[in-house]
Amino acid sequence: MQILQHRERRHSRYEQVMELARQGTATKKIARALGIDRRTVRRWIYSEGFPERKAVYRSSSVDAHASYLDLRWQQGCHNATQLWRELKELNFRGQVNIVRRWLRRRYGLRSEEREHIAKPPLTRASPRHTAWLMLTEPASASAYLEELYRQSPQIAAAANAAREFVRIIRNRDVTAWHNWTLTVKTTSLANFAAHLVRDQDAVLAALRLPWNNGPVEGHVHRLKLIKRQMYGRANFDLLRLRVLNAT
Repeated sequence: MQILQHRERRHSRYEQVMELARQGTATKKIARALGIDRRTVRRWIYSEGFPERKAVYRSSSVDAHASYLDLRWQQGCHNATQLWRELKELNFRGQVNIVRRWLRRRYGLRSEEREHIAKPPLTRASPRHTAWLMLTEPASASAYLEELYRQSPQIAAAANAAREFVRIIRNRDVTAWHNWTLTVKTTSLANFAAHLVRDQDAVLAALRLPWNNGPVEGHVHRLKLIKRQMYGRANFDLLRLRVLNAT
């Protein structure tokens, strides 16, 4: 936008110079009247038309990858952020804005195209959110998970093991426990499984028996609330009285 405005001002000055020259005004007087250098006035008068300024080309660190970018552009990849990521794999150390400016200058992108390449196609998911997607597997994330599993078979194996563990716990499937402890050893969840195997009796009891420690945790939570209400002034006797009277 600034370049266009500057050209319009320059073209307006050129028209003023040519109008005064047609009226027979001397070059010196034209330069003094318009505040332009006499050499510029003389060059404009003797030129065949409005002299457009040539774009000054400045070398860029992206130039070394020009052939690669031309090929990817012809293949249909017009996303500056994606091209920048690919260049980083080719030891390019510049920032994404350098690549974006280079593409604008190279291909003369329009404003709507600039907006298109300035935004990444997808929002990055955090590791925590990705883990949740692998466990729940919603239909909206099927394409993302499929590409993730394709690029990393290790992540795919860990996701399968995690989903199987959740299924065993929810369904209390004792028969599947032994097979899971064997297959999980080849995944990144091996250490997690090893800790569970050390306390395997408790795990199997939780799968077989209907009882759990939920009531105990509830009483512990109630005891902590009563203690916090006393702002650190409670000794054991006073705390005991409050707990017994509360029941």
